[in-house]
Amino acid sequence: MSSDRTRSAILAAAEKLYADRGFGDVTLRDIVAEANVNLAAVNYHFGSKDELIAELFVTRSLATNRERLNALKLAEEKGNGRAPIDAILHALVGPTLRGCLGPDREGSTAARFMIRASIESVPPIRRIKNREVDHLRKFIAAMRRAMPGRDDADLYWGLHFALAMSHHTIREKERLIRLSEGKCDLNDVDAIVDRVVAVSVMALTGGEAPAKKPARSTMPQGRLTRQDL
Repeated sequence: MSSDRTRSAILAAAEKLYADRGFGDVTLRDIVAEANVNLAAVNYHFGSKDELIAELFVTRSLATNRERLNALKLAEEKGNGRAPIDAILHALVGPTLRGCLGPDREGSTAARFMIRASIESVPPIRRIKNREVDHLRKFIAAMRRAMPGRDDADLYWGLHFALAMSHHTIREKERLIRLSEGKCDLNDVDAIVDRVVAVSVMALTGGEAPAKKPARSTMPQGRLTRQDL
């Protein structure tokens, strides 16, 4: 087997096993047996189990991020450089939800691997998520153009909540189906995307937080002022 074919076989075997059984229950020996290669080949191509997991996650994430940025670019071109906030958030969460949900995607190895990656917080994936944020900065820049004058912190929280809702929906879809007794349709992925976007837009445009009440002055006991009434 050529070096490239060996590497591809290891990646395919690892992704399938991780998708089926999770990251903690799969050993390198399981992977080499599934790929029909020797342990030295894994060490040669990847160095460690963590590096192998990182390679798989980066490969899948890059595809999702390209889809996100392409959708964002189209939305901004359509808006002459300024896309509406709902179009920006559609570009952000749509690829993730469409990649993992729906009867035509959930059974795929790639989708099941990414669902595992969302559910199981393993160090190599956590490090990548915390480090690779440059593509998200492009969304923040687009959100600034869509909502000029909006406080930056509001935009960061809005993006954070949109991503959190997406990942939580993927992780906890069975619980939502049971809780709603089937009223929430997790097979209609476009409707899920629309709902996540609508709630995120509402959070960003629903008005400013109420101003803090001024501190009440301390008055001698027994005396009331108009402020106390």
